[in-house]
Amino acid sequence: MTERRAVLSGSTFEEQIGYARAVVDGDWVHVSGTTGFDYTTMTISEDVVEQAEQCLRNIGSALAEAGCGFADVVRVRYLLPERADFEPC
Repeated sequence: MTERRAVLSGSTFEEQIGYARAVVDGDWVHVSGTTGFDYTTMTISEDVVEQAEQCLRNIGSALAEAGCGFADVVRVRYLLPERADFEPC
């Protein structure tokens, strides 16, 4: 049986609804629900580019804790509520 473990971020949602930033399942790492929230300062920027940059830092941290990095990513799905934010992000 493959090892499965959660990579936690410190979000209150992890305890409240059983969420995990990432799940390591054997050779696979699934990262989900990542936002631009800065868990160090417990804030989120109003600037969409800063949010995108923080989101990537959050994902990078989860990947590193899982033992991999951005070079190992094979699929990305992202959502931007405002179409005009696509290019800056």
